[in-house]
Amino acid sequence: MKVSKPRGTRDFLPEETARRRNIENIMRNVVNKWDYKEVITPTFENLELFTLKSGEGVIGELYNFNDKGNRNMALRPELTAPVMRMYVNEMQATPKPLKLFYFENCFRYERPQKGRFREFWQFGVEVIGSNRADADAEIIALATTMLNAAGIKGDLHVGHLGIIRHILRELEPEQQSKIMRLVDKKDDSGLEEYFEEINAPVELRRNLLELICITGTDAITKAREILGDIEEIDKFEQLLTFLNAYEIDYSINLGIARGLDYYTGMVFEIYAEGLGAQNQVCGGGSYQLISLFGGGDVPSTGFGLGFDRIMEVCEIMPEKQKSVVVISTDETRIDAIQVTTSLRKELTVYLDIMQRNFKTQLSHANNIEADYAVIVG
Repeated sequence: MKVSKPRGTRDFLPEETARRRNIENIMRNVVNKWDYKEVITPTFENLELFTLKSGEGVIGELYNFNDKGNRNMALRPELTAPVMRMYVNEMQATPKPLKLFYFENCFRYERPQKGRFREFWQFGVEVIGSNRADADAEIIALATTMLNAAGIKGDLHVGHLGIIRHILRELEPEQQSKIMRLVDKKDDSGLEEYFEEINAPVELRRNLLELICITGTDAITKAREILGDIEEIDKFEQLLTFLNAYEIDYSINLGIARGLDYYTGMVFEIYAEGLGAQNQVCGGGSYQLISLFGGGDVPSTGFGLGFDRIMEVCEIMPEKQKSVVVISTDETRIDAIQVTTSLRKELTVYLDIMQRNFKTQLSHANNIEADYAVIVG
């Protein structure tokens, strides 16, 4: 009986696995040089961890199950919540800020399509314990550096949700959340309908619609014309000053909302060339999550890279290692093992384990495109 792989999953053959590992290692090299430390969290967590963060509605997108103790569990759909849970459980006494990264597989039960799978990989970074523009700028600079190292050309858009939230501050929390989701989806008609439904003040409507359309180099000036000299605009301007110091190209886009309640300040997205409509390869921002999981009111900022989408457009190939085949006869097979053991200290070496004859071993060395053959005997 032939058993197929589950829908939305993939097998990676040796060549593709080598290509993915190569890009992963390039990115690891970058975060290591920036002195970020790797963490690993469980593949499955208590279901409550994800419903606390995203609400009960997220259950439809999860691989959730009851274990043998009848506990509600879920395969992780993302890694920010597990890292925040780990911080609360294990790291609250650690000196701040914490600079962490992770690279793991995640699972979501959704319709598979180009660039979207039920099992996918996420490379993410979190800074815990700083609410400064310095931390926000470093996170953005790190994300762009990782993508550049992988040969990805990206278009960086930067916004600040604190400015939008300032406009919405007099509305109920659930009304703010609904508006943020509509802004994130660029659903202008839905936004107008919801304004009518909640009878939103005319000034609020006008200010929000003007603000989310602001882009370009004079965005700060335009935002101040709408809202005046508010603290959130000052913080955003400071962030842009730091980004200029990193010599990063960016576009200001105050219409970025990310659509999630826990983002509080800076937000950014990076779009890659060559991916069509589903071209976002990185997204992140500053947020407040730790208090949800029993910790204090600790600020954080971070991002997630969509590794699978990156691999669709990444053209960097791993360097081919010089390979050696050791060939022997029946009489020299023991000697061949000893020669192979010695050579493997320095080289990639293939040794026949099929007891092929001399001629067939040579033919096989040619078939696997070995660079050298060492004949023992």
